[in-house]
Amino acid sequence: MTTTPISSIDLFTSALHIHPDGDVRAGERRMTSSDSGAWQIATFHVETDADVHADHWEMHPEAEEAVCCLTGGVRLHFRPAGPGGAEDMVQLQAGTAVIVPRGRWHRLELDAPSDLMSITLRHGTRLERRTDIR
Repeated sequence: MTTTPISSIDLFTSALHIHPDGDVRAGERRMTSSDSGAWQIATFHVETDADVHADHWEMHPEAEEAVCCLTGGVRLHFRPAGPGGAEDMVQLQAGTAVIVPRGRWHRLELDAPSDLMSITLRHGTRLERRTDIR
């Protein structure tokens, strides 16, 4: 049995990692792939589009992702499903979330400074630079 100290965790500097064996640990936030097999709950305060890598598409091949807007507002864009298609977009306001389907390329843009929460399995996460930036 693992004994976890009982103390508060700053969710803006650490992430929660939920392991398949049921352990939950605070640790480093990972934005790229992790081989730990743990789901990550990460919270971010973001001020600009650069803070949410708006110039990149992101994709999680192993699991869906819950993107939660706690304060502020964001737009979540989904890459077109096929050539010549249009991006889909979901606007999130404070207190709302969207579930990004497994394997779906997506990116964020801010409407205002925001606090966001992401919940996903990071294994296999990929980033790809956008080529359609104006």
